[in-house]
Amino acid sequence: MAASPAPPPAPPKPTWDPRRADPPFPWLRPTIRIRLTLLYGGMFLIAGILLLSIIYLLAAQAVHVGNELPFKILSGKVTVSSDACPGLPSATGTQDVGAFNAALNACVSHRRQEALDNLLSRSLLALLGLSVIAFAFGYAIAGRVLSPLGRITRTARRVAGSDLSRRIELDGPDDELKELADTFDDMLERLERAFTAQQRFVGNASHELRTPLAINRTLLEVQLSDPAAAPELQQLGKTLLATNERSEQLVEGLLLLARSDNQIVERKPVDLAEVAGQAIDQVRTEADQRDVEIRGERAQAVVQGNGVLLERIALNLVQNAVRYNTPGGWVEVSTQTQHGQAVLVVSNTGPVVPAYEIDNLFEPFRRLRTERTGSDKGVGLGLSIARSVARAHGGRIMAQPREGGGLVMRVTLPI
Repeated sequence: MAASPAPPPAPPKPTWDPRRADPPFPWLRPTIRIRLTLLYGGMFLIAGILLLSIIYLLAAQAVHVGNELPFKILSGKVTVSSDACPGLPSATGTQDVGAFNAALNACVSHRRQEALDNLLSRSLLALLGLSVIAFAFGYAIAGRVLSPLGRITRTARRVAGSDLSRRIELDGPDDELKELADTFDDMLERLERAFTAQQRFVGNASHELRTPLAINRTLLEVQLSDPAAAPELQQLGKTLLATNERSEQLVEGLLLLARSDNQIVERKPVDLAEVAGQAIDQVRTEADQRDVEIRGERAQAVVQGNGVLLERIALNLVQNAVRYNTPGGWVEVSTQTQHGQAVLVVSNTGPVVPAYEIDNLFEPFRRLRTERTGSDKGVGLGLSIARSVARAHGGRIMAQPREGGGLVMRVTLPI
């Protein structure tokens, strides 16, 4: 039986290129306020041009440009003196009357045309001045009309900073913008209830799990302290104690992760150099056991935040750098300030990390080339907690593969 042909490969998925995020010519994409201003001013300008054209045509029709005078000289001696028409001849007889009438018609038609031209030029100047005023008023009116949208945008930015308690509460008539603001407020209320319920559940579950785990640990420690216990029971007790300790770490990690997802309200000055030093002191014994050197220069970098949570970032990063290392390797921890931000950098030697695995490292319970369970290096929440704490402080954490193996973790926090 012949094998069926393999299906054609799927086309590659388009990748997002940050260079395409901005248009090549930003000035060709004006803001909506500028576009509304151009629309208001353009409509006024078009209406003014149409009105000026109609007035000009009506004025030209009223003064009869190009028509002869409603009267003419038939005979007699006529002498006319005019500053407007200094070249008018005098009619001394019947033979000069025709030339006099023609000159008089030409002079009057010329004066009519000058009057119309003067009307047109002054009207154009007036229209130009009024257009400038119309564009200025259009810009102000557009800003007034778009002010509710600006309020919605500012609220959305505050919500993006994990402050779900914000509401727009737009006042005014029940128009489209009021309906949009009310819909956005309802969405925020539902999101706040969902996030609050989720965090309350995680917190309550973590607290409820602490008690039986503490009881289990106490019982196991009492059993292990019995010198008459059989070796098999001693070994089983140690295994169960290690499993119980791992479960306690998982519960503590879940509780801290749920707590750190919120925006930090109470902030105090915290020196990242001191925080990193405390984290290194806690990991120093483990690093010596694994034959890993800890080094680096730590300059003062003071930020506003929660010292306990910031210490958790440094501790998690340094612990990961020590545990996922090689014997004889090193961990470099440095702090500094750059461009108005405090920076904590933790780099280490170790196995080669593929670039496509970087994003997965920050997911809960994910480890590099290890199973979800059965590892003695942690519970898989360290980097997730570090990222949540960094976001709660308005910062971010980035990871890069180090040439030769290992990672470079960079935490930036606003000062």
